[in-house]
Amino acid sequence: MNISVIATVLNEGAAISRLMDSLAAQTRQPDEVVIVDGGSADNTVSIIEGYAAQLPVRVIVAPGANISRGRNIAIQAAAGPVIAATDAGVRLSADWLAELSAPFETPHPPQVVAGFFVSDPQNAFEVAMGATVLPEASDINPATFLPSSRSVAFTKSAWQAVGGYPEWLDFCEDLIFDMNLRRLAGNFVFAPKAVACFRPRGSLRAFFKQYYQYARGDGKADLWRKRHAIRYITYLLALPLLIALGFAINYWWWPAGAIIGGAGMFATPCRRLWRQWGALSPAEKLKAFLWVPVIRISGDAAKMAGYPVGLWWRKQRVSTRPELFWQRDSKK
Repeated sequence: MNISVIATVLNEGAAISRLMDSLAAQTRQPDEVVIVDGGSADNTVSIIEGYAAQLPVRVIVAPGANISRGRNIAIQAAAGPVIAATDAGVRLSADWLAELSAPFETPHPPQVVAGFFVSDPQNAFEVAMGATVLPEASDINPATFLPSSRSVAFTKSAWQAVGGYPEWLDFCEDLIFDMNLRRLAGNFVFAPKAVACFRPRGSLRAFFKQYYQYARGDGKADLWRKRHAIRYITYLLALPLLIALGFAINYWWWPAGAIIGGAGMFATPCRRLWRQWGALSPAEKLKAFLWVPVIRISGDAAKMAGYPVGLWWRKQRVSTRPELFWQRDSKK
């Protein structure tokens, strides 16, 4: 079965070789690689085209295309009946495409195969970042897992049936696409060894911006109402109440609340960190440990700032262009 690998890029000249090198080193080579460039001002396109001797690669330049539009253009242009999607800036494991493609070659092939992704950290901060925000394979429930489009494969017919990636969204577009695929195809096959490695954000400022944008996308798509409500209740109601109880009744409310709340918020990231910090020096391990609560709280603050902005954006548009917006069967 022919498999087309697709991706979108924009000004990725400094990082695109990681993806291209790892595609060229696949144990199961792609039958074609279609990459849409959103109008790069650097040498991204020329670098990709330089791999033509190693890969059957084609670049389509579509200035101004967002990620969803770029993916849809690439998939429409792809010849294969199965699409494997990835992203710029990642490094794919050598068996990535082999693992994603294997289920499609069985007597009863699925519509969707979900790959996995892991962090590829370069310092203590990035180790802490990966441990705080990214699940491990053991955390995944295959029945509910919604894969990132860094590592996923699906039939072109399924893509067509759900209307492609939602081009009205600039973030969280792959979640909406996944949810639509699940409603069409049911459970996905999980391929945990189809791994895309990517480097986490290298600074707290960049991380805050990223999670602000993710939460704004949640608001635009009307996703995860309960999750965001719990976050607001925790910080805006429960925390002030705990402080007031300490003043009004007994200061022991504060350490008790800190222990209970800290266990709920930081225990899982710290367990992951203990498994992932590997060759870090003792000083770097301490630094990574101290970064965990900072990253967690900063991420929550970013989400609390971004989500209402997305909701406002949606409210301003849904009344005039309701046909653009994906509607869910139930609120989550």
